[in-house]
Parts: sequence; structure tokens; C-alpha cells
Amino acid sequence: MTQSTENRIPLDDLMVFHQLARSLNSSFDLDTILRTILEQMERLITADMWTLLMMDDSRTELYYAIASGNGESSLRDLRVRVGEGVAGWVAEHAETLIVPESEDDPRLSQTLNAEQRIVRSVVAMPLRGRKGIQGVIEILNPRASQMSDYTIAFLHILCDHAAIAIENAQDVAHIQQLTITDDTTGLYNVRHLYKVLEQEVDRSHRHGKPVSLAFIDLDRFKLVNDAHGHLIGSELLGRVGKRLKQIARPKDMCFRYGGDEFVVMMPETTATEALSAVNELHHQLIKTNFRMSNGLDLTASASVGLATCPPENAVHAIIGTADARMYAVKSNGRGKVRGA
Repeated sequence: MTQSTENRIPLDDLMVFHQLARSLNSSFDLDTILRTILEQMERLITADMWTLLMMDDSRTELYYAIASGNGESSLRDLRVRVGEGVAGWVAEHAETLIVPESEDDPRLSQTLNAEQRIVRSVVAMPLRGRKGIQGVIEILNPRASQMSDYTIAFLHILCDHAAIAIENAQDVAHIQQLTITDDTTGLYNVRHLYKVLEQEVDRSHRHGKPVSLAFIDLDRFKLVNDAHGHLIGSELLGRVGKRLKQIARPKDMCFRYGGDEFVVMMPETTATEALSAVNELHHQLIKTNFRMSNGLDLTASASVGLATCPPENAVHAIIGTADARMYAVKSNGRGKVRGA
């Protein structure tokens, strides 16, 4: 029997499905995927605002990853706890929530932007992937005339495609992160150091922006391995790496160069600024008490050499100069910082 015309999916909508699937599967860039999702939502439904919230790493809060409509800029710093408001309820229960304008739902009062614009109605849908809830799509104050069963079903399909694309992008990003990360310390590895330092040196040449580098070597680290074993030695390296990341400036990048050697790269930092910043970092590092898993308390002394581009004009030159200055410190008593 031939299917009735009323039950067929319109050709225009089939094309939307086709274009959406192609767009979502043609990129592993998360920002591109999220923007594609939002563009499709805007085509489907007229509303005051469309938002896409993502789960943060702790899985206890949602953040506004992307938004479109009135007041979108005011959402950038807002967070929504799982279980609170419309988006939080959807994330907690993994269910679609539709609150029409005529309904008095207390969750609406918790769904406000920074300008305190009241949300009268909302459609919120979970982005369910194979690993759980990835996020929530919210449509704020949609036009009631457009909220048909067909449109809601269409949105559900969009969310299913979106969740798959988001997880694929996150998986690719995770694999890429593993290739540039040192297993022991969690810092960037030496391969990544050479890549980003080359970019910074090139930027220095083109735009006159200085870049400084600190080469850090732990003093007498072999004695830790000899006295307490290599497992404790590796644990100490990991804790030192984590501590360096904590005490470095937000714009600086920390790397494990190899063995007990670390590098801190400081973009747009002059030699004078670098010496001041690294002296403070060195002070914070050597006064840190590291409690090992076996209850042992250890400290870490370090010798540090600094170099800056300019005057150093190449990647190997800046690393070589910082390394030479670090060894000069080791030859003269250890535990100090040496600049130019």
C-alpha cells in the first residue's frame, strides 16, 4: 500500500537532515559543531534565545558553550548546577522538558540570564551520547504556534546527531592531547615544546613580541631514586610537575623536557619580567612540601637558567642558552636562578 502524503517527511526537511549530518560529520572541531547545531535550531523555531550548555569535567555543572539571540553575551560566565532550573533538571533526569507559557513552573524562575529577563516558556532537550549526558539544548520563549509534535520529533533527531558529533570531537581532542602530554607529570611533552616555541619565536620576529624560557633541573634528584626507589622518584616528578603548573602564571606553559628537567615558556615576557616571575616561581617550588603516597615528606631544590628571544633568534638557540645558564648554576652551588 502506498504511504499517504500526510505521513511523508517533506523533501525540504529531508534535505535539512542530510545537510545536518554532513556538517556534523565533516568536522571534529567542537566549536564548529556547536555552531552548526545552533544554526539548525534557529532555522526550525523562532524564539527569543537558543542556548547550548555543556557539562564541565566535574559533571556537576553546566556552562553556556554557545548562545544566539537577545542577551547572549551575558551568559558567558554563568553556570547551572545539575538539578537546578530547567537545564539542570534535564541534565539530571536525561529527559526532554517542555514548559508552555501558560504553565506556572518554578523551574522557570531559575532560568534567567544576567539581565534578569524572565523566561516565560522553554523547550529543553538532553544531548545523550554513549557516555552519558553531554549537555542540554534550550530554546527560550519559543513561538507556541511552532511547537508541533513534528517539530519536537525533529529536534530529538537533531539532538541525537549532535550528541554523537560532540562525543566524536571530544574523543579526537583527547587523542590529540595524549600525543602532546607527558604521562608521568601531566605536563606538555618536549615534542610539543619545540612546536609551540617555534611559533612563539616566529611571532617574536614578526611582531616584536619577546618570549622567555626557563630551563629547570631538579638538584640531586638521583639521590631520591637511590634512597627511596624509582616509584617514589616518579611520584615526586609528577607532583613537581603539578606544582609548577599551579605556581606558573596563567599565560605561561609548562613542559617536561626529560628526566628531571622541566621548561616554563613565557610568551610576551621580557628578560627582566621573566627573571622576576621565575624567581617567585623558584621560591614557591623549593618551599613546597610534597607528601608522598607512602607518607614520606620530600622537598625539591632546583637550578634554573633563563633565556629570551630576542636576542636569541632561534628555537635551539633559546633552549641552548637557558640550558647553559642552568648548568652554570649547578656548577656554582645549585639552587639558584640565572638570567642574562
